[in-house]
Amino acid sequence: MRRFLSNHIPPFNRVLLVESGSRQLFEDLLPGLYEIYGETMRLDLVTCYAGIPKTFREEQGDVYRTGEYQGAAGRTRLYSVLRNNGYSVMGIICSAEPILAKWKWMLVWKVPAKLFILNENGDYFWVDRGQWKTVRHFALYRAGLSGAGAVATLFRLAMFPLTLTYLLLFAAAAHLRRKARA
Repeated sequence: MRRFLSNHIPPFNRVLLVESGSRQLFEDLLPGLYEIYGETMRLDLVTCYAGIPKTFREEQGDVYRTGEYQGAAGRTRLYSVLRNNGYSVMGIICSAEPILAKWKWMLVWKVPAKLFILNENGDYFWVDRGQWKTVRHFALYRAGLSGAGAVATLFRLAMFPLTLTYLLLFAAAAHLRRKARA
């Protein structure tokens, strides 16, 4: 992730979008990007879907399908290709759907580009120090640590070691009883 410390928004001349959520979100986003940035923007797409979004212009970008980059060697090859493409901006969908979850965070880590996050409402925000409150709230909300659910989540988190210890002791006692009878 590049340009986290800077509030500067780079030009949209080379954009990577990671389709890590509902396709409808990108189908709604793309026409606006094409209208604003037009022919000066080259937009590439990383997806796990078989087709492409209806509004994606194939003549203005490439499609990278994660199914074609299986295994550690394939993923490394994809990261290398994307890193060398020189993206100025990268957009990912964070819509509480488990689509490409591991891929998108590795791409954020491996591809040096200014990042924006698109949520399920079609809203977006830049990930930089100027937006740290928004980023913090978003992360806490996704982790279940904001609002009324925060207390229950923290309670479950605190109870996990106790529950695990109880279950391990119960299993050990059951196995020991069985061995003693034999």
